[in-house]
This record gives sequence, structure tokens and C-alpha cells, in this order.
Amino acid sequence: MLKRVFMAPDPGRVRLRFAARAVLGIGLAVVVCGLAGHSLAGAVTGGLAALLALFTVTDATVRAQALTTALLPAVGLPVLTAAAALHDHPVARDLTFLAVVGAGVYARRWGPRGHSLGVFAFMTFFVAQFLHATTERLPELHAAVLLSVATAAAVRFGLWCYERTLPPPPVPAPPTGTGLARATTRQAVQAMTGAGFALVAGQLLSGQRWYWAVGATWWIFVNTASRGETLVRGFRRVLGTVIGIGLGLLVAVPLHGAPAPTAALVAVCVFGIFYTAAVSYTWMMLWVTLLAGLLYGLLGVLDPGLLALRLAETGVGAVGAVLAVLFVLPITTHSVTDAWIQRALRCVHACTAEAAARLAGVPGADPAGRVSELEQLLGRVRLSVAPLVHPLTPVRARKRRARRVLALLDDCAREVRGLVAVAADPEASHDSRLTIACRRVEAAVEALTEGRDFPAADRPLAEEPALAHLHGLERALAELAAPLRTPTGSPLVGA
Repeated sequence: MLKRVFMAPDPGRVRLRFAARAVLGIGLAVVVCGLAGHSLAGAVTGGLAALLALFTVTDATVRAQALTTALLPAVGLPVLTAAAALHDHPVARDLTFLAVVGAGVYARRWGPRGHSLGVFAFMTFFVAQFLHATTERLPELHAAVLLSVATAAAVRFGLWCYERTLPPPPVPAPPTGTGLARATTRQAVQAMTGAGFALVAGQLLSGQRWYWAVGATWWIFVNTASRGETLVRGFRRVLGTVIGIGLGLLVAVPLHGAPAPTAALVAVCVFGIFYTAAVSYTWMMLWVTLLAGLLYGLLGVLDPGLLALRLAETGVGAVGAVLAVLFVLPITTHSVTDAWIQRALRCVHACTAEAAARLAGVPGADPAGRVSELEQLLGRVRLSVAPLVHPLTPVRARKRRARRVLALLDDCAREVRGLVAVAADPEASHDSRLTIACRRVEAAVEALTEGRDFPAADRPLAEEPALAHLHGLERALAELAAPLRTPTGSPLVGA
């Protein structure tokens, strides 16, 4: 796990810049809140608002990111107002919280913007519980949110907008086989059910800190699309929380909320959250847990008993999520994985066709964009297959098959990248054998996606680079047929 975090590739140092900018943006937001005369609660609210503005907004273009960031207060402030107004009305407060959970998950059907706004709405209600916000404090909290989002936006889109120098990342739409609208509806019902369980059980554990259980359920559902993904994410959340609480006992508790060292460690935690988020959910949760402990230290309520309660509430939230995905409108891992594999194979088909057109001199043919899309799709395949290749997975045969599928898809991607690199060379061969080989690759992909047999002939070693890549692609596709075509009743990653 350590190697995965610290040795993971970081092309263009994007993760490093992402994390460093977060520390700068959140730090400036807290300073601005302090200069405005806000209390500690206001500064904490502002810091968390800035964190969310920098972390959750993931639209493909800078313009779209700026618009989503501008919309965050429009969603968050009404939710914050409702949470404060219902502070002394537990039943209405709880029902409203569950409605925010369902709406936040349902909003995913509108893509990255819906996801960002849903997360911001949920976290605004959560923060209100964290700070025990009442209507008397609303003017200060509203001002803190507005100032902090504006400060974060100024840093992200003005002071340090490194995205302007990067090509917009392709964001593949969810596969139509699962149906995004249907999936988001089912997940919204699951999240509300799991959060309802967590809310009741969490209140039995603590009438003051029950919202941690609801928060655990919510974050387990974020960025998952099947019950297998949700189960794995739940395990990783609990593991990260356990490690983070251990660090909290060693670091946060002895500090007793001392301002200077706590502020320094908060900056380290923020950097850790942003730097590790893309490669390890366990490590991200470690930093989140330690950050929460440090904030409780600043508020003067941190002790070992509170950290133990934090772990118990996280466990309750994880149980709520697990029960919901297992028994309430389950979305199977197999259906999601199969849909993403189909999308990846069709992208291989499109890459090959574009490369062939480029080699044939067709004006405007450019397979480079397709390669980026293929990388994104393979990332989604790995995420959906993660439950099967997890070390604790009991079904060994399916684990072997899944690993074989991933390895062969990586082989396909490697051959496609090589083919595209050759096609980019203006002196590349326009041999007629390339057109024939491309057609064979396209036929193989069509056969795989339609469940038909296709001949896997041995090809002689080709000296021409493009032809060699096409032959390698043919071999990988032919070998994919065996692990993908499993006996009836034994899908790749289970029902």
C-alpha cells in the first residue's frame, strides 16, 4: 500500500500540484475568514467549504469547473439554513438529512456537476451537525461559505490554474447497459436506506455524534457503481479510519489543540487527502480521520473516548451501506463490469479504425483522443473489477479470470498506443496489409462484444511496426475470448 501511494506515476506532477494548491487555497480561505472577524466555528466552516470547492469539482473544462464552483453556495446555503433551523427538531432534522442524502446521490445522473453539488449539499448539512449550528450563527456561517468559496475560486482559476495548460481529460459517459438514470435512482434508494439505518444506530451509540455514522455511509456510496465496489470501499474506509485514529492518539490528543502545531498538521492532512485520493482510498481516509481529530482538538473536545466513538460510528455507517447494497435494489458487480469491458473493447475498435485512417492519409483522422478515452475506460474497468481481485475475495477462480482479463486489456492498450505512435509518423507505411489487419481487429472486437466465435490465426512475425502492433492486438483479443466467455451461471465477477 505504501508503494502504491508513493511510487504511483504522477505525469506532469498533477497530483502534487493538486495537493499543493489545496493547501494554499484552504489556508488563504481560513486567513480571510479570520481577517473578517469570524469565530473558530466560522473559520472551520470556511475551511471545509474551500476544501470541497477544490476537491469535488471535476468538470472536464475550466469554464465548466468555474460554473460549478459558482453554483456551490446556491446549493449549500439553503441546506445550511435548513439544518440550523431544524437543530432543535430532531425528527424533522433527521428526515431532512435523509432527503439530502437521497437527492445528493440522485444528482449524479447530471454528471460531474450534479455529483459536486450533491456532495456539497450533503457536507453542508453534515458540517452544521459537526458545529451544532443554530439560526443565531447563520449570518457568520453564510459569510464564511461565500468568502471561502470565492477565495478558493480565486486560487484555482486565477492564481494557479494549471489545468489551462493541460488537455481536457476525457470523461467517458457511464455505459448505457446499466442505465445511468436507473442506476442513480437505485443508488439513491440504497443510500437513503443505509443512511437511515446508520442514523438510528448512530443515535443509539451517541446522541451528540450520530452524524458520523451517516457520513460514513454517504462517503462509502460516493464514486461507486455496484455492490462489489461499495463493499470494497466500505472495507477501505474502516481500515483508513482505524489507522487514522491510531495516529490521532499518538499525535492529535497530546497536542490538546495547540494552535500553531495543529495548524501545521492540518496543512499536512489537507495535502495528504488531495495527494493520495486518486491512488488509495484507505490513505485518504487516514488523513481525513486525523484531520477530524485535529479539528476536534481545536474545538476543545478531543479525547481518546471520542476517537473510539468515531470508530464505532464509522463501523455502524459501513454496516448500513453493506446492508443496503446487498438487500435493497442491488446493482450487480457483473453487470457493471461487463458494460465497462464492452465500452473498452469498442474503444479499441475505434482507436484501430482511426489509426488505420491516419495511415491511409484520411484528412482529420486523429486517434490520439481515442487513446486517452481508452485509458479512462480501463481505469473504470479496474475499479469495477476491484472487488474480485481484492485479497479477501474468496472466489479464487474468478479472481484469476479477472486478473487475466485486466492483463490482456492492458496488452491491448499497449499495442494500441504503439500503433497510434506509428500512425503519427508522417513517413509511416501505407501498406495495404495494414487495412486488412485493421479489419481483422475490428471483426474480432465485434465478435467479442456480440459473443460470437472468431478465428485466431497465427500471424508471422511482422517487421513493419504498425503491422506488428496490429498482430499483437489480434493475439490479445483472441486470448480474451476464454476468460470473458465463462460457463452459464458463472459470470466474470459474480452475480
